[in-house]
Amino acid sequence: MQLDDVIISKSIIQSYMEKLLSTLEVDVALVGAGPANMVAGYYLGKAGFKAAIYEAKLAPGGGMWGGGMMFNEVVIQEDALDIAREMGISYKPKSDGYYTMDSVEATSTIISNCVKAGTTIFNLVQVTDVLFREEDGGPRISGLVINWSPVEKLELHVDPIGIKASFVVDGTGHPATICHIITRKMDATLYTKTGHVIGEMPLWADKGEQFTVANTQEVFPGLYVAGMAANNAFGGPRMGPIFGGMIQSGRKVAEIIIKKLKG
Repeated sequence: MQLDDVIISKSIIQSYMEKLLSTLEVDVALVGAGPANMVAGYYLGKAGFKAAIYEAKLAPGGGMWGGGMMFNEVVIQEDALDIAREMGISYKPKSDGYYTMDSVEATSTIISNCVKAGTTIFNLVQVTDVLFREEDGGPRISGLVINWSPVEKLELHVDPIGIKASFVVDGTGHPATICHIITRKMDATLYTKTGHVIGEMPLWADKGEQFTVANTQEVFPGLYVAGMAANNAFGGPRMGPIFGGMIQSGRKVAEIIIKKLKG
């Protein structure tokens, strides 16, 4: 077989355009391809809903790749093992309900499960703004504004494009980027104690894990928070290289939104 460079290029462009055009309107738009949002994408896709994840960096996976201080192992606790088993992630028992996972295998397996469930991941795409609409109860988030990450990094004057979504999930981790965008640009009041992003507290694994899952919820009409974005928005402790709460948060936000979508 003689390879044709033009056909190679044409195939890539056509496939990508098909993928992009098919996701201009989605049920759920998830910002950030960390473990919480990718687990959410897995459950949303598995339930038959159209979801897309937008990741500003080259590689999906968030901070899970690096393990603890670049030791590429992470901890998962017993009450999150059912998700690891369902996804086919290997784990090793340590002691008293603690287990370790190879962070490279765990991250890549979550990515694969998410995509195979039908959720599209767009890497190198940065969310720069939100779409909102006025409804009877006031403003509601109704989509995202996206651009290429290199365009934003180089501060080029290139206009972004908009995509529509029934629900948006801020899974941007420690920055809670989408929450900050709407409080800054819309002068919005979040469903937090202060009405703004409270900011995360110092590390306390036990409290942080519980807080992550408990505060995976709607933070503004149409906008949900998951993973470390939930900690940042509602003011909880960070938890370090233990990921049970992160993946449980992803499943929880998917279950909440699935219930809403089904009416």
